[in-house]
Amino acid sequence: MNNLKKLGLTALAGSLVASTAVAGSLDVTGTAKVKYQSKGSERVTGNPWSDATTITFSGSGDLDNGMSISYGYIMANAIFSSSKLALDMGDTGVVSFGNVSHQAGISKYSDKMPTAGEQVWDDVDATDEGVTDLGADNTLGYEVTMSGITASASYARVGVGTDNSLVLIANDLVENATFGIGTGTNAASATSEDDMTTAWATYTTGPITMGVQLSEIDKTAANSDVDREHVAISFAVNENLSISYGISNVGYESATKSDEESSGFSASYTMGGMTLGAVANKSDSLKGTAGTDRSFTEVSLAFAF
Repeated sequence: MNNLKKLGLTALAGSLVASTAVAGSLDVTGTAKVKYQSKGSERVTGNPWSDATTITFSGSGDLDNGMSISYGYIMANAIFSSSKLALDMGDTGVVSFGNVSHQAGISKYSDKMPTAGEQVWDDVDATDEGVTDLGADNTLGYEVTMSGITASASYARVGVGTDNSLVLIANDLVENATFGIGTGTNAASATSEDDMTTAWATYTTGPITMGVQLSEIDKTAANSDVDREHVAISFAVNENLSISYGISNVGYESATKSDEESSGFSASYTMGGMTLGAVANKSDSLKGTAGTDRSFTEVSLAFAF
């Protein structure tokens, strides 16, 4: 190959690289966590040590019409976890499509309480009783903010029915406070449909954030409704250290079930890209079964990259 052809190919390759850089970008981020867990004497325990990794591929680019598009792909422990494609139309809002329901609607706002780590029922209540999560795959979402009010909606086709929801969030009604309310429908089957509602409020004063959230799931089956009351407070001790405490109560319509009561403490200390965390949770009358109590503690060290 003569020098002229080499020069031409080099210039072409350079222009393609430059065009790609302008058109979009790709970022790779992730976390690696090592943790020690204790699940109480009431449960069989194996090796208390474990590790977990999360890797996120994020791509984005600007369109000629002023809009932008983004894509996220998440792997957890080397296995595909979730993905989402989003079109940002500026003041018109954001349209998204993902294989999980958490990008918009009631699932995204199912738990808005402040915490320094995990919620009070994590790792003790595996089914998240009373949490308004539609759990649908391949969900279409839409979010828009106008005059201080954010509207978030979701829609998914599930078998013979649909999962859909709408949430409204107000950030400017009261200084340092946020209010939200949402409703959704979960088509569990052709003859079963669960109606979900949730409402919450948070208030921040200095380093302290307080919140309360009330959720309810009305099920088709008789005497099977579930509601959850969740109260939490977090305190930012300084730029690196945060602590939180929460209480959650799950009530059952069924007369044969007892209220599930949970409480938990979390703390986190950040040193640059490294975070030291601690969680201590407990639940009484798990899933409404009197005498079924669970406890969980965890100490973790996470690295972000």
